[in-house]
Amino acid sequence: MLQGYLEELRKTKLLEPAEEYALWERVAQGDLGAHQKLMTAYQPLVFKLAMSFMLPESDTMELIQEGMVGLLEAAENYDYTRGVAFSVFASFRIKGSMLDYLKKSNSGNLYLEGDLGSGLTLGETLASVQASPTELAERQLLQEKVAQALGRLPEKEQQVITGMYLEDKTAQSMAKAIDVSLGHVYHLQKKGVRRIRGMLSRFIHDFNKS
Repeated sequence: MLQGYLEELRKTKLLEPAEEYALWERVAQGDLGAHQKLMTAYQPLVFKLAMSFMLPESDTMELIQEGMVGLLEAAENYDYTRGVAFSVFASFRIKGSMLDYLKKSNSGNLYLEGDLGSGLTLGETLASVQASPTELAERQLLQEKVAQALGRLPEKEQQVITGMYLEDKTAQSMAKAIDVSLGHVYHLQKKGVRRIRGMLSRFIHDFNKS
């Protein structure tokens, strides 16, 4: 079942940034067709996030269903004019839906990866199923700060960081996607990580003291 679903997802066409922006503009005008096209394009993101939990197939399929609910909720609350990539915004809501399911079903442990290069991993910004309400609130705040920091990056740096750390794209594919050299992709990656470190450094310092 899971393999068949993956085969279908491989047929999904990735959206170019300009094409996606135009679709969000149409969604804001009530275009249901544009909304469906966006949701279809982001199904692979739901699949990828579900697989990161490394659970049995039956649980993974349940996570995919819960993640799709999170994807739809994210689309309802997303403001494309604010400059935060939908993949970043939606990832938090999708994983939140998956975590809610895991807490209710008590299924398995989490295995989340993704180093931002500063000792802070994307996995560490997400709550485990054993987290207390206080920990959940703290991590939710951290998620928001990470998303805000990403949203403040220049467009190409944001595309590179989002693509390589959240969407598991290679540097080569990012170079082709944004039409720059491979060396420039690595340059944008380093600059983006450096900027995020700077924006989060004071918050992390205060957060660790509290």
